[in-house]
Amino acid sequence: MTSMSFQPIQTQSVQANTTQPMSLRDGQMFHGTIKQLYPNQTAEVQVGNQKIIAKLEAPLKQGDTHVFQVTQTQPQTELKVVTSAATPQQQMQQIMQAMNLPKTSEMQQALQQFMKAQLPIVKDQLLQAESFLKSLPPNVSVKEALAAMTKMLESKMPFTQQVFQAMTQGAKTTGIVSSLQQLEQAVMRDGALSPAMKQSVVAQLQSIAKPFSEQAGGVYVGKLVEQLQSGNAAQKQEALTHLKQAGVLSPQATTTNWQQNGQAPSVAPNASAGQVVQALQQATPQQMQQQLPQLKQWVEQQPTLSADQKQTMQQLIQRFEQLPKTAQTNAIFANQMNEQLVKAFSQNAQTQLFAQNGHLTAREQLATLVQAQPTNATFTQIATYATSQPQLQPLVMQTESYVQNNIDAKAIEHAMRHVMREMGMSYEAAMKGNDPQTLAVQLKPQLLAMMQEQLQPATRDAAETMLARLNGMQLQSGDQGHQHQLVMQVPMQFLGKQTEATLQWNGRMKEDGKIDADYARILFYLDMSSMEQTMIDMQVQNRIVTVNVFNDDNVLQALAKPLTAVLKDGLAKHDYQLSGVFIKPFETKVAPKPKVQQPPTTGVDFRV
Repeated sequence: MTSMSFQPIQTQSVQANTTQPMSLRDGQMFHGTIKQLYPNQTAEVQVGNQKIIAKLEAPLKQGDTHVFQVTQTQPQTELKVVTSAATPQQQMQQIMQAMNLPKTSEMQQALQQFMKAQLPIVKDQLLQAESFLKSLPPNVSVKEALAAMTKMLESKMPFTQQVFQAMTQGAKTTGIVSSLQQLEQAVMRDGALSPAMKQSVVAQLQSIAKPFSEQAGGVYVGKLVEQLQSGNAAQKQEALTHLKQAGVLSPQATTTNWQQNGQAPSVAPNASAGQVVQALQQATPQQMQQQLPQLKQWVEQQPTLSADQKQTMQQLIQRFEQLPKTAQTNAIFANQMNEQLVKAFSQNAQTQLFAQNGHLTAREQLATLVQAQPTNATFTQIATYATSQPQLQPLVMQTESYVQNNIDAKAIEHAMRHVMREMGMSYEAAMKGNDPQTLAVQLKPQLLAMMQEQLQPATRDAAETMLARLNGMQLQSGDQGHQHQLVMQVPMQFLGKQTEATLQWNGRMKEDGKIDADYARILFYLDMSSMEQTMIDMQVQNRIVTVNVFNDDNVLQALAKPLTAVLKDGLAKHDYQLSGVFIKPFETKVAPKPKVQQPPTTGVDFRV
């Protein structure tokens, strides 16, 4: 359904923006109407939704409509008439002749669009517009291109190829999944790309394509560490081999000496498990005595430990309190506490998939116990490794099934945040408060770095397309007076199926600069394998929510009915009232037959 676009909300934004005064410069041309005549050949000219006061080079009549050219802006605006013809077609021919423009079909399409939109434009912009239309990529239609150029002129954006590409790609509601896949394939085939850059970009693309890979990787690490800790000799060696090959453990690790801990020792409430073990192993008898109350408190405050696990550890601490504090008893206690933590977090990494209140997850705590410099990339890395190992396929199938069965609303929220962060959708904004090095792994900065290398044409094209999409989302978003618009395209993978969603949010700002949660409009464009293309139009007025779902599948009405009550209760918890959920088909319109003898054309449209 190619009619799915951003037009409904964009129209509101443009209208809100028309209150800004028009800025004219010498040489610009625009279509206008004489609304009022004043002395000294001065007139009020209507240009779109705005009016300007200008001096005319020749006397005209009130109500006349012409194409004007700006001949002077200082000390006052002066205009001359470019066209005197009555019909738009004749006016267009006169403009092309007056400006010495090429009479190509692309030029006529661009000029017709700008005249219709009544936008001031100069010759260089018309020539650039013709060039844009002549070199359109296969996935961009002429209609989309003209709409993008109109938005560029309305928003006073630079009229360049880069901005045009970003606007056309950023306005799309589908195709981001295929763009990512094409980029990955091109990068993997590119022999000119450095191995380090190739590995980094591919790893990031795989992380985006599989937003739950960290969770799956945590299960694999938990299972293998558990096997390494308590299995028989053969099982320990097998687990050690997999963990080393996946990069979780160092190549020097053995079945008896496989833990690495290079973290700063600490028993503070926010310390990691690795820091706690390091503190216990390095403590003198006197320091150990002082750390025990802190250790008790630390154990009790760990949200990823079960009540039974906490009890076991607290009993271990209490028994140690009764012993004399010597170097030998310290070492025994530190080792026992380490074993209990590894055992607990290995088990919990397999069952607790998502973070709790911003605390470290069980898999992250486990990583601090087995790695000198733990990183979340470890889990994505081992997830990729596990799927390539035939002997691990039973574990892979069990893990994927478990992860899919535990996906809920919070999991979907987590996945969307993960994808948006890893793609670098807010990269520039995030740079203000973060170390650039921590953001360098995101896709956008990696693509910018990759563009500086020697690339094969296919790789460069794929990278430029992806960058254009990311930049286009930012250009489509932004403040316009009290209105604020946000556009996001998110590739997602749920229950083994790849899908994509485009979110367009429009709201208003309060006087204090904060978003007014009482009023908003949100459009979701979804492309799913079973329901196919779906649009959800949610409007919030004074905290009353109305939801319109556009889809051509008749069964959706019956499926949505029992879920409406759940939605109503969920909104009520946040002080919103549900007006109703309305399932509607996309409205199909048949265009009237043209006067010329041609086959009739049909178009798909929707009404919101």
